Amino acid sequence: MSLVWTDSRLQADPSLFRLGSCFPATISPREVAFSVTYDDCNFRRLVTGNELNYTNDLIYTSSPDSYVHPFSLPVVCSFERPKDWYPMTYDPEFSTYGVEDLVFHVGLMNADFTGPSESNVYPLGSMISVMAAVDQQDHQPLLLFLEECIASTTPDLHPGADSYPIITNKGCLVDSKVSRSKFEPREKLSEIHLSVQAFKFALGHEVFIHCTLVAWDPNGLDDTKKACHYNKDHGWELLDNPAYNGLCDCCESTCKSRKRRNLSEKHGLAKKAVVGPLTITA
Repeated sequence: MSLVWTDSRLQADPSLFRLGSCFPATISPREVAFSVTYDDCNFRRLVTGNELNYTNDLIYTSSPDSYVHPFSLPVVCSFERPKDWYPMTYDPEFSTYGVEDLVFHVGLMNADFTGPSESNVYPLGSMISVMAAVDQQDHQPLLLFLEECIASTTPDLHPGADSYPIITNKGCLVDSKVSRSKFEPREKLSEIHLSVQAFKFALGHEVFIHCTLVAWDPNGLDDTKKACHYNKDHGWELLDNPAYNGLCDCCESTCKSRKRRNLSEKHGLAKKAVVGPLTITA
């Protein structure tokens, strides 16, 4: 695929153009040319009816002393959907992350969490089942939390990327205030099951859920080590012990630890992980 940008005013710096994540193939004072494939540059594929679209953005980053402000223009390449084209079969895969003597796992599950999901496509409003687990090896028993989960359209979460908050504020499932999302009852201390109602975000495009997993001392619950979801009838509830729902009160403000601890004292470990890609459809 070739894309050419022409500027007759000679105001833009041609070297500052990008097509998605790709640099120009050739540059001249008046023209910028890209020569790429649809597997490059973070092109997004969307199939609608009989149409196959590849979309991206032509980005101009500008420079501090430039009169031309940064801008972005959509790039859409449309084709008739091939008659023999079918969506790729989803091959369920769990991501594994090791840190010190702990091994973390995270992945998409079927509705009752008895096995991996057979699809990564979710209609809007359906439930997305996410399981995270930690292999404790010879470690003391640990309780696993999802401290934060943010949905994004990119496999690497970075400032400026489109995003949708699911869990924030040290374990508050904020999405549960506007949906049927919830933490499921625990079966093991070392696992946590999350049901997320498919939300209206990047419909038809790949979505990645970026999470921070925390394995912690089961006796060390506080405002920053918790799993809270919102019950429409009762307000914020603590997954592991409803008698201590008060730990979730800070979900409406900012959650900070009330306990002062020696920083050298080890209570657990944290690891960032990514679930996906998955696709939410209208």
